[in-house]
Amino acid sequence: MTRGARDESGVAQAAAPPQHGEPQAPYEARFETPYEDPGALRVSSQGLPRWLDPVVEAVRTVRPTQLSRFLPPEDGRGRQSAVLVLFGEGPRGPELLLMERAGTLRSHAGQPSFPGGALDPEDGDPHTTGPLRAALREAEEETGLDPSGVQIFGVLPRLYIPVSEFVVTPVLGWWRDPSPVGVVDPAETARVFTVPVADLTDPDHRVMAVHPKGHLGPAFTVESALVWGFTAGVIDRILHFAGWERPWDRSRQVPLDWRA
Repeated sequence: MTRGARDESGVAQAAAPPQHGEPQAPYEARFETPYEDPGALRVSSQGLPRWLDPVVEAVRTVRPTQLSRFLPPEDGRGRQSAVLVLFGEGPRGPELLLMERAGTLRSHAGQPSFPGGALDPEDGDPHTTGPLRAALREAEEETGLDPSGVQIFGVLPRLYIPVSEFVVTPVLGWWRDPSPVGVVDPAETARVFTVPVADLTDPDHRVMAVHPKGHLGPAFTVESALVWGFTAGVIDRILHFAGWERPWDRSRQVPLDWRA
């Protein structure tokens, strides 16, 4: 995700969220009218809690280059995938659902992440509802989440992970009707947990992760985990463009394991 200089122009001073209560077109515009297919999914921001308004606006206006310098190759290379960025309301207010990948996996072992994975043929068109179906399907397979309780309210521009050659669509959802979640397959997932947004915006939980190859990227020390890489980059950008980011010390650095 984001490495190097940030685009700070025109961004108001960040405030913490409430404790309670180029050329990719915005995805919501693609879903204003229901598809003929009765099983088609829609993106809707109707009926969301008011504290999500800044996130909805950020999703509508953010450009791909404001999220990352790694964008999908123009030649179409890369495996289409999707992740579910799921906001809920917990005992301490707004929170995000995350999981920790099993340490035995060949790719991104032991790394905290959003639920998600590659699109399957049955998910459908990767340029319309495919990523929506994939994000919900993978979240159910990995965490036991009931997809019927999730309202998809936005989709960010597709991004690229060079090391794994995944083209990733972040799908944003509101956990309207929470369901029990946990580890479904220990071979894939080590644990499932939620993180209060208040902890993600707390400057004391913010650091820069230093990759063994010298790359720097935003990271979060939350819930006994170091959230870094693609997941931390997406969270960082959402906090920033939603106006929730608080000033933090970017000189604080945490080295990553050599296997990262």
